[in-house]
Amino acid sequence: MDDLILNVDFSAPERRSKKEPGNRKHQTFVRRRRELERRGVLRQKQLPAAAPGAPRPGRARRGGAKRCPKENGAATTSRCSPVSQNGPKDKARGAAQNGVTGTGAKGKDQGEAQNGPTGTGAPTQNKTKARRAAQNGATGTGAKAKARGAGSAPPVPSKLVALDCEMVGTGPGGRTSALARCSIVTYEGDVVYDQYVRPEAAIVDYRTRWSGIRPRHMAQAVPFRRAQQQVLQILAGKVVVGHAIHNDFKALHYCHPKALTRDTSQIPLLNRRAGFPENVNISLKRLTKALLNQDIQVGKSGHSSVEDARATMELYKVVEQEWEQHLQQNPEQK
Repeated sequence: MDDLILNVDFSAPERRSKKEPGNRKHQTFVRRRRELERRGVLRQKQLPAAAPGAPRPGRARRGGAKRCPKENGAATTSRCSPVSQNGPKDKARGAAQNGVTGTGAKGKDQGEAQNGPTGTGAPTQNKTKARRAAQNGATGTGAKAKARGAGSAPPVPSKLVALDCEMVGTGPGGRTSALARCSIVTYEGDVVYDQYVRPEAAIVDYRTRWSGIRPRHMAQAVPFRRAQQQVLQILAGKVVVGHAIHNDFKALHYCHPKALTRDTSQIPLLNRRAGFPENVNISLKRLTKALLNQDIQVGKSGHSSVEDARATMELYKVVEQEWEQHLQQNPEQK
């Protein structure tokens, strides 16, 4: 049998140096795409899918960081924090870091969002507000402090006046009451105003038995509008004491603040002291006799508004401290 000779070659096969050239049009397309990628012209959706965490193709700015966007039309000189591609959580984290490190705008006025919850703007302003509130409470400059201060102390004597008016009848049958005399006295009883007043309408009934007004008193009487202006100037800012004083204010065509009004016909303490029922309106004459042991409104000459105003002030003094303390504890009754 003839010998069989096998030629075995154990050397490694030769590798191809490069891929076989493909279609010429495809090669041109690949070259153009790579050029556009290098220039950063291609949009995200036109680029092939990139591996997670891989940097986006395109030219990077010098210095490795992007410039901040313009604020209020002017570019800022500071650098922005690196913006992550993972989504809104990283942006929020970057905003919080700006607040902690102070790289954002300082203070609340330049943006609370940039400072974040740990920034210096909000705590500083809260401390300032707290300090101002404390100062306002101590000095009484706040609105609540003013309201408390207005009723925290009884009125001083210089702010107290007593008012009484006498009326005549006008209109059909003289049934309409009109101012004919007005008197104002101080806390000590000194007369600060006492004038006869000429009503705007014709007087039908002088009511002399009660008012003490006679025709001769109207000869030199002050016109109503002028008297009204003079009286209101005196009453402004004063605590006005009177008996059934709503009738006097009605004759003056005026409404005084309730908190600055003391009506002796509506003070139960006076009735209690005099031995009368608290819910009954007692006349000025009876209260004065019972508490001051004085007789007023006697004789045929009629009432005197000066005498009545002084008696009213003396009645108020009898219960002044107790009544003012009661009003402080019950401000809704003022």
